[in-house]
Amino acid sequence: MHEVYGLDLGVPGLLRARSWRWLRVRILGLLSAESRLARVLTPSPDAPTTRGTTTRR
Repeated sequence: MHEVYGLDLGVPGLLRARSWRWLRVRILGLLSAESRLARVLTPSPDAPTTRGTTTRR
């Protein structure tokens, strides 16, 4: 949020003073902007797929 909108979500009372719609609009905006969130949630078409593979723990 800070990178794109300049909002520090750690400021006390910031989110309480805003509506859910306000937050939703900003999160959707992050998905459409060049951001870390967009890169994580929308992988590039050239990224290798890992469908069908399992990892051992």
